[in-house]
Amino acid sequence: MCKNWIAAGAVTAAFGLMATTSHAQTTTVPGEQVGLAVGAPLPEGIYAIDTFTYRSPDGPNANSADTSVNVPVLVWSTPWKIFDARIEAVVAQPTVFVFPRANGGRDFSINVGTLVGSIFAWDLGNNVGFSYLAAVHLNDLNAGRGLPIFSSNTYRQGFALSYTGDGYNLTANLTHNIYDSPGRFEGRFGGLGQFFIADALTLDLTATKKFGKFEIGAIGYGTTDLPGRIPVGAVNATSYSKAGRFALGGLIGYDFGPFTAQAWIARDVVTRATQISPITGFSNGRDAYSTEGWVRIIAPLYSPTLVAAAPAPLIRKY
Repeated sequence: MCKNWIAAGAVTAAFGLMATTSHAQTTTVPGEQVGLAVGAPLPEGIYAIDTFTYRSPDGPNANSADTSVNVPVLVWSTPWKIFDARIEAVVAQPTVFVFPRANGGRDFSINVGTLVGSIFAWDLGNNVGFSYLAAVHLNDLNAGRGLPIFSSNTYRQGFALSYTGDGYNLTANLTHNIYDSPGRFEGRFGGLGQFFIADALTLDLTATKKFGKFEIGAIGYGTTDLPGRIPVGAVNATSYSKAGRFALGGLIGYDFGPFTAQAWIARDVVTRATQISPITGFSNGRDAYSTEGWVRIIAPLYSPTLVAAAPAPLIRKY
């Protein structure tokens, strides 16, 4: 099947953003890129990748919410190279769904700013690849419709290193989100004025191996914010709380031929988030751990090579 690769993003729509405390977040969903050899150049062609996650924090908790994110991606691995790097164009349209646990809480969904960008992927030899992503989430298109995170575009860069020999996928992928702060947010929570958003780093780690059509292995991912760009006197400066987390889990996959399916489950092992008391509306001092389930479909849509010849270079990477 295709070399499992993706460069797309969405938003972790934390329900806490609607409370009295301003929390950190990252537009790139932590864990969204695990299971994919992001550093390896794709064979020329067009690929469709859809990743879906459902996140459930420990509870019950009247001030918390379950969230899910769906990220459909189109990738065009072009025939062109620059400085020997394959140019791969990417477009994605993530959607966030929020399910409040409070009685009377309304479920809602938000279309996150469209992501457009390019990956420059190098084949370093010996089944090792390195890629650099340059992209932007056009969050300003939705600035008046959702949470304060949408008040600024997100500029995104990523650095990925992959080994794909002997059936292995060993990948480390570091993503840096840079927000076009300050943004002036006048949406559903109106009147916030200039809203500064902390930049963020996200790390996705993959260690899997293929056995015939099956794939199995371990994954880990986490995120931390970089609050240095939030100045004293900003609207959200006094309420800002530093956040971050890291999760570990396991992944399974199967190559069905026309497409590949993957699924994985992960749970936080460390977190800076705390539970919110349903009585006081403030933190009760307990760590807020979450469990996440994921599914992904990867389907090549077009290849310039003959159908009979296509599997050879793809299988070689595994």
